[in-house]
Amino acid sequence: MLRLIASDLDGTLLRNGAQTLPEETVPLIRQLLDKGIYFATATGRQYHNLQILFAPIKDRIFYITENGSLVFADGKVIARGGFSQDLSQRILTDLSQEPGIETMVSTERCCYICDRSKAFQYHVLHELKNKTTVCKDLLHIPEPVIKIAIYDTTQNDASLEKILQRYKSAYRGELKVVTSGNSWIDFIAPNANKGTALQALLDYLHLTPEECMVFGDQYNDLEMLKLAGTSYAMTTCAPGVEKYADYQTDTVEEILKELLDQLDR
Repeated sequence: MLRLIASDLDGTLLRNGAQTLPEETVPLIRQLLDKGIYFATATGRQYHNLQILFAPIKDRIFYITENGSLVFADGKVIARGGFSQDLSQRILTDLSQEPGIETMVSTERCCYICDRSKAFQYHVLHELKNKTTVCKDLLHIPEPVIKIAIYDTTQNDASLEKILQRYKSAYRGELKVVTSGNSWIDFIAPNANKGTALQALLDYLHLTPEECMVFGDQYNDLEMLKLAGTSYAMTTCAPGVEKYADYQTDTVEEILKELLDQLDR
């Protein structure tokens, strides 16, 4: 029996670079909640951003954030992951020498970005609506790092792939480096991912993977696609992601409508 739905955001619920949910999404989720089915958003985004995005139902859903480094349930953190100081410093030192990118460093409290690009600042502050600290130097952040992400300012797929392969090779065996959609590359904490986070939430709710349905479109979704009893990859997913899913769909909403129709019979 289905008890929990978990969905990625960018490229999944948020399509074509959108920064707001489709009008029908929240009402559909609310109907499922009213019928006893839990909902979680599973994303690389931060908790503060998600509270804005899901404002009408923010206190009724669960949050897998920062690619699984933080899991929120009932207003509290139930699972954490992060980087050692040595590893985060090595990555950030390497990235400081990389042309054509901007770097975002996430902590439990906020994200940090440099003050050099006004366009990137605007994107993070006003489009993503992140809780953000703008600073001079990302190498001296006074809090534990839970996620590192880079944004390819060239908006070029070939450039993004080149950067991705370079850092996947450089940190092979230490952590996963994956695309997360819309010109972003994420460095995922070695001890956390969306799969481990989803398992933590399932344990909290006393559910099994078979009672869970998930949706995703990128390589940072693979672990949760493999874990869940039922999984959907978007038809627009990154190449190969569909191999880890049971089905494909154009939109999450069409599957949610089918579920509601089944529940109403």
